[in-house]
Amino acid sequence: MDVPDYYEAVSVRLVRVLDTSGYGEKARWKRIMMWIQTEKLFNILCLNLGHCVHLFGSRAEATDMGIQSDLDMIALHDSIIVLQHFQSWEPGFDPFLMITDRTTPAGYVKLQSLYDIASSPAWNEETDKVMLLDGYGRYVLYNGHKGVKLDRVDTYHGPANTKYYRFGFSLDCVCCYRVLSWPYMALEWIMRHRNHNWPSHETIAVIQQSGALLVPVGQPTSPERHLEWRISLSCGEKILVWQFSSFQYKCYVLLKMINKYFIKPKVGDNVLTSYHCKTCIFYLIESTPATLWQPQNILICIELCLRKLRTWVEEGNCPNYFIPEENMFMGKVYGHIQSNLVNVLHNLIRQKGKYLTGIPIFNIGQTLIRACQSPVAEIDNEQNPWDSTSFTVFLLLRFLLHTWFHVLRQSLLIHLWILVRISSPLVIRQEICTILRSFCCSSLGSNLASKSCQEEVIDQEGLNLAHEFLLLGSSSDVASGKLKLAAFYLMQNNVILAERILENIEKNYTFLVASVETETTNDNIHFRIKEQNISTTELVRNYSAFPVPYLPSEIYCTPKALIPELFRTTGSYQSSQYPYIDYTQSLAVVDHKLYLHFLEYQCYHQQYKIYQKMAALENMIWVIRYERIKYKDTALNLLAYCLKKEGFLVEAYKVLYRSVKLRNHNNGAKWQIGCLINIAFRCLGDRR
Repeated sequence: MDVPDYYEAVSVRLVRVLDTSGYGEKARWKRIMMWIQTEKLFNILCLNLGHCVHLFGSRAEATDMGIQSDLDMIALHDSIIVLQHFQSWEPGFDPFLMITDRTTPAGYVKLQSLYDIASSPAWNEETDKVMLLDGYGRYVLYNGHKGVKLDRVDTYHGPANTKYYRFGFSLDCVCCYRVLSWPYMALEWIMRHRNHNWPSHETIAVIQQSGALLVPVGQPTSPERHLEWRISLSCGEKILVWQFSSFQYKCYVLLKMINKYFIKPKVGDNVLTSYHCKTCIFYLIESTPATLWQPQNILICIELCLRKLRTWVEEGNCPNYFIPEENMFMGKVYGHIQSNLVNVLHNLIRQKGKYLTGIPIFNIGQTLIRACQSPVAEIDNEQNPWDSTSFTVFLLLRFLLHTWFHVLRQSLLIHLWILVRISSPLVIRQEICTILRSFCCSSLGSNLASKSCQEEVIDQEGLNLAHEFLLLGSSSDVASGKLKLAAFYLMQNNVILAERILENIEKNYTFLVASVETETTNDNIHFRIKEQNISTTELVRNYSAFPVPYLPSEIYCTPKALIPELFRTTGSYQSSQYPYIDYTQSLAVVDHKLYLHFLEYQCYHQQYKIYQKMAALENMIWVIRYERIKYKDTALNLLAYCLKKEGFLVEAYKVLYRSVKLRNHNNGAKWQIGCLINIAFRCLGDRR
């Protein structure tokens, strides 16, 4: 292979550009750990569905490009037993047996039941749709039977049920079965001779123990593709990608970019896929020495990958890495598509890496051009914008926006916006993660509690789990998390624990506490950090009090007085004060100190403590009159609710009228005014 003189210098600069574009080692492992935690949270919410969830694909491998890539999720049925040999069958179980015949393509199997279905008394029309006769007269499982009914399916991508969400995010869910033992078709990979010791013996042992998956999809050209199940070794592939060195990982990312921006637009989306690129990288790493994978050789490695892909396309055969007998080009690369793909790959190889300057994502191409015009030393001294607090915030927001937990998004955006406002120059990555973790636990616990109470039969197990999350989130700041926990206890009529928490908040509450919504400058907060030598986490937990937000999804654990705030919006009003995060339109948000006295009033009202109840009511009036609070209309509405409860209807109407004057649009006071008018008409009717 003819290596140009500029390959080494451009390779070093290209590695630096990728590091500053979010593909460095720190950023890579941040994203991997983020999706590992996401997988755990998915499994918490999927406990009642009878299967466990695993995340795969480019997001789990941290090789996704931008926010448009799908999230690949596999739902596994651990209750279904799949065997490879009849001898391992134990009486008492009704498993499926993996079988093949001379018509079954390599990498695919059929699933035969180990008992006589045709003579079973449970045979019915539904069974007839699931078990079909193959060409040898055996009843085998139809792969159109996904095993789990998935709601709100928009479309199908092969075996995947695809659901579309906001922000261009989609979730590809595949329901499949697990084979605990290593498939016999892939035994060659275990015994394969490797000159360069990749992967290591330890990695091979771990992958072998991970077993295999059976995906409900057949070989495209097979006459019995509706009865075939593809052997997938996605767990092993993910482990191998995680074992990539920094430069092997960058080479894989670059190969995917080349495929996306220079190959797919000319040959089509479903011809050369990311899976083919991954297989090419696996074979190349296995067959080359580790000394090749250095920063100065990344262009050479990319060209070797393109040459290997061109050879495979010319032969019309892309061997699966674990099962080489399986041709992954079957039904995809043939005829004019094959010749067109060969020409595209040949043109890329002939350009000797110059096409890389046209990569648009994260402006990598233009950045590479500027980097090639500067010495390497200047590139090393450039500040890496991805290795900063902003990148951590980006990852956290990305996690919130692109998972099922979109119900938590607005609540955490509030806290994030406030946190950046008071201490963005000082907060470091670990402290942001620690702070937001507490708020995430509090919001998740409140949502789980509401979900557990909305059914006719209360889900006690869900309430217990929600209580654990609320306890974890009670250390978020001085008051916010604790107030949500106290409201949760009041919802369960546990007045004693609620009163104890409220007393604890007042006991620890000092004049040093800063209401972050009304703080006009950061000087006094920065002074505290400097003089008292405390971290930002300690500042937020001990000296800051956040407003308390409630989402519509938390309606069943929201106090009755705040429910009108959740239904106040008409969609016609847009906040001009906070144009970027207009969270007040869909949330019920109340200031912490006012909410503290309101919960005290509720608590003492249930205990018939008249003196303490009236003292809490007077404290609410004092806060509204003399203290700076952000959500004054909500505070007035809560005060009016308490006055109405005490029978002071005229005073309640005056308070509501003042609230409407403060905020005419989207004000929950209008609901309470309607209730007061209804009460007045009923009183007039009773007098007549």
